[in-house]
Amino acid sequence: MKQILVASDFSNSAGNALKYALSLAKILQMEIAVINAIHPTEGINNSTYNAIFIEDYYAKKRSALKEWTETFTQHEDYKDIPVKTICDVGFLRSVITKYTEYHAVSFLVMGITGATGIKGIVGSNASMAVTKMRIPTLIVPLESVLSTDPIITLATDYKTARLSVRDVKALNQILKVSKPKKLKVLHVSERDMDEKSIRNGEKKLKDLIPSVEIDFNYVDDDGKTSNEIIDFIEQNETDILCLVKRNQNIIYRLFASSTVNEVLNKSVKAILVLHE
Repeated sequence: MKQILVASDFSNSAGNALKYALSLAKILQMEIAVINAIHPTEGINNSTYNAIFIEDYYAKKRSALKEWTETFTQHEDYKDIPVKTICDVGFLRSVITKYTEYHAVSFLVMGITGATGIKGIVGSNASMAVTKMRIPTLIVPLESVLSTDPIITLATDYKTARLSVRDVKALNQILKVSKPKKLKVLHVSERDMDEKSIRNGEKKLKDLIPSVEIDFNYVDDDGKTSNEIIDFIEQNETDILCLVKRNQNIIYRLFASSTVNEVLNKSVKAILVLHE
């Protein structure tokens, strides 16, 4: 069975991300794996260190993660969802990478406490996941909840229609939570982009995600694009904003700006970061 991997540091934002992931798992009929990375020097006192003490610390940390997770999974709505917990020693990036090499993870879910951009995501762990890893990553702001019929928007410039197989699968999975499956596409058009290129871009997206109702929308890159994107997101009450991570594309640059950072958390409940 496919898994949703949730990164936990025992914080309130991680707890909310777990609740969000559980809601997704219930709809998508997936398993949940909650993972915690134990820093290589965590639990070590240089003056008293020995193997017995550190193994005891690791055992207590695994027990604590299991107990923390159960405070959420015991809810009546989630009792039938398979959930497991994993504690591993290492930096978060290596721990997640190691786990995903051997397990069928559809996407990683991480919580944040404040407004987000892409490069400026609040919290170094979330920023690392987005900038350094290629796993589809769902970033969930604190206190955000999954809507019963979420509005999903993909912001693109059509240069990023070449998604990896893994990311296409993740996007299709997310689209299953909207019934019927619907996707709003907001295309940021470069000034020199002709009609033929635009239509080819539409066709590529339709081919990537067939059997999905797509609503195409357009905005010109005229120097005020960020305001127009924010207006569109707010007016359409976007619940999940999908972005393709490509450092040079228009969308990625716009959503790394400080202006967007200040507004994004007010209008979007979650961000799904995909890759080429």
